[in-house]
Amino acid sequence: MDNYEGIRNVSPQLSIINYQLSIINLMKSLLDYDPKVLVAFLKSLEGDRKFSDFLMNNGYRELEALSSAIHSNEAALQWLLENGYPEFAVLSNAIDNEDAAIAWLDKYHCTFLATFAAACRKETEAIKWFADNDLRLFILIINEIHHILLYQSWDASDFHKFRRS
Repeated sequence: MDNYEGIRNVSPQLSIINYQLSIINLMKSLLDYDPKVLVAFLKSLEGDRKFSDFLMNNGYRELEALSSAIHSNEAALQWLLENGYPEFAVLSNAIDNEDAAIAWLDKYHCTFLATFAAACRKETEAIKWFADNDLRLFILIINEIHHILLYQSWDASDFHKFRRS
């Protein structure tokens, strides 16, 4: 019997756990990016096309897609899902307070992204965490996303845009 005999008899549950851990290790976090890239992401969120182009042309397409997804671009959300960035697609949905997305971030131990989404939703404890940890750049990004969410809310309730039947 060789040293690897026991591996063949590993339970399927352990294999699933190892697979999930490998996924967790491959997932990105906003913490993985250089501050200069995060400033470009912020500017992209603000609608500055040259920064969106910078992200697209310099290996940060996922951040441009996240910016677009936060702006309710379904094609960008789909791109994130199809191109290896499900965590950012889920982040976009968690920012929109979708229960399944929030649960997914918790399940896969995406603590920073979950806290970030909560802060974007203006949850007091999450905002306090960013302030206590002096994460000023992230606070600026969170503030911009909050403005985007407010605009989307106002836009959705504008009676001038209601469709007449």
